[in-house]
Amino acid sequence: MSQDKAPDGDRPATVYLVGAGPGDPGLITVRGAEVLASAEVVVHDRLTDPALLSLAPARAERIDVGKQPDDRGDQGAINALLVERAQKGLRVVRLKGGDPFVFGRGGEEVLALQAAGVPFEVVPGVSAAVAAPAYAGVPVTHRGLVTSFTVVAGHSRSVDAPPSEGGTNWEALAATGGTIVVLMGTAHRGRIAERLIAGGLSPATPVLAVQWGTEPNQLQVRTTLGELGTVPLGPPATIVIGQVAALQLAPAVLRPLSGRTVTVTRAAHQALDISKGLRELGARALEVPTIEIAPPSDGGAALQTAARELGRGRYSWVVFSSANAVERFFACVPDARWLGRALVAAVGPATAEALLRVRVVADLVPSDHRAEGLVAAFPAASDAEGNSGERRGAVLLPQAAAARLALRLGLEGLGWQVDVVDAYRTLPLRVRPELLARAAQADAICFASPSALDSYLDQAQEVGASTPPAVICIGPVTAAAAVRRGLPVTAQAAEHTVEGLLATIAEVLAPASPPERAKHA
Repeated sequence: MSQDKAPDGDRPATVYLVGAGPGDPGLITVRGAEVLASAEVVVHDRLTDPALLSLAPARAERIDVGKQPDDRGDQGAINALLVERAQKGLRVVRLKGGDPFVFGRGGEEVLALQAAGVPFEVVPGVSAAVAAPAYAGVPVTHRGLVTSFTVVAGHSRSVDAPPSEGGTNWEALAATGGTIVVLMGTAHRGRIAERLIAGGLSPATPVLAVQWGTEPNQLQVRTTLGELGTVPLGPPATIVIGQVAALQLAPAVLRPLSGRTVTVTRAAHQALDISKGLRELGARALEVPTIEIAPPSDGGAALQTAARELGRGRYSWVVFSSANAVERFFACVPDARWLGRALVAAVGPATAEALLRVRVVADLVPSDHRAEGLVAAFPAASDAEGNSGERRGAVLLPQAAAARLALRLGLEGLGWQVDVVDAYRTLPLRVRPELLARAAQADAICFASPSALDSYLDQAQEVGASTPPAVICIGPVTAAAAVRRGLPVTAQAAEHTVEGLLATIAEVLAPASPPERAKHA
C-alpha cells in the first residue's frame, strides 16, 4: 500500500512505514532493508534490534519512540514527529515491530500523514503472530486439525472493555473452533483463560507461549488453558491456544550458541559478516559500532595522486593492510590496467577477498596475518633487481591514517622506498548510553581492531558501563591493545579472520551440552 506522490504529484514518498519483523533481524523484508539503507531519519520502537538500525547510514538520525507494554504513550506526538521531519524534506523510515498494520498503530500514522499531505509507502513485515509459533515448531493451521486462526490483542482494554467499546468477546471467540493467537496478553493471560473456558473451551486445551519469539533467547512454555494463568511468563510473548499447540515440528535441540548474546563493536558496514555468523551459530549479535570509516583529512587528494603514479609505472608493489584500504584505493583507480606490472600484497585473507571483489588476485598473502608476518614474507628490494641490476620502483602503502608503523618500517628495513598515503581515517563513533548498558549485559564482547576497542572502553568508562565477562579478540595486535588498557582477554582467535573469530567465540561460549528448545510447565 502506498501513496507514491504528494497532492502536487511532484514529490516521491518521504515516509516509509516499515515492518521490522518479529525480532530476528534476518526476517526483515528485502524492501524494508532497501528503504533503511537510504534513510535520513529512523523512528523506531523500543525492542528494535540494533542490527536493523545499523542498516541505516551512520549519519541517519535515530529516534527511539518505544513504549512499555500496556502504555499508550503519546501517539499524537509520534504522528507529529513523522510529519515534521518529512516536511523538512527528509527521508523518514518509521520502523515498527512485526507488521505496521497488526496492532502497530500504522493506520493511525497513515491517517496523520494523509491529513498533512505527506507522501508515504507502507512496507509490510512478518508478524510475530505466525513467526513466533513457527520458530517453535507450531503451525497456526494444520490440515485435518484446524483451518482458521484468529489474532487478538490481549491488553487490558481488550479484556476489560465490552465489545461495543472495542473490547473482545472472548466467549464468542471460544466458539469459533480455530486457533487463537494472543499478542500483548502476558499480564492478563489468567483472565483471558477464564473467559475462554467460560465460552466453552476445555481447560485441557493445549497452549504454547513463546517468549522473545525468533530471538536466540526464545523460550517456549507448553501448558494448558486451565494452567495458563499460573505458569511463569514475561513479555513479550505470543500465546497460541488450540490443538495445534500440541504439535512439535521443530528440532528439539538448538544451535551451539542458542540463548547467548555477543556484542560486536566493528564499524556497521563491517559487522555484517560477524553478525551473520553468530546468528547461524544461534547467538544474538548485538551490534554496537564504536568506530566509523571516514575519508582522509585531505579528502582523498593524496590517494588520487598515488593512483595516477601507479598508472605511470612508479611502483613495483602495492601493499594493502586492510579491506578498507582496498575499497578506498580502488575507488580512485578508473582502470585495473593501471596496475601494469606492479605486484599486489594483502596482509590476510579478508584483504585478499576485498581485492578479488575488484578482480585483482593478490600475489602475496602471508600465513601470519599481521604486518610483521607480511614483512617476513616480503622480498628484499635487492631480490627485485632486474638482470641489468637496475633498481625497481617503490612500494605504495595505502592505509589508515595513524596506522601502526610496523609495516612501513619493516618494508624500509628490506631496502624498499615506501610511499605511505592515507586511504581513510578510523574515527570514534558515539554510542547511546542505553546501548552501552545492553552491551555490558552480553555474554561476550568481540573486538576486531584496537581502534574499536579503545572507543568502546572510553565510552563505557564515561557512563560507568561494565564489560561482558568474556572478551575475545581477533588477533594479537588487538589483544595487546586490550592488555594495555587493563582489560583481561579471555581468548584470541588462532586464525586472525572473521571465521577464526567466530570459531573462538563458539569455543568459549558453547555449553558442554546443547540446551533444550522448550521448557514445559
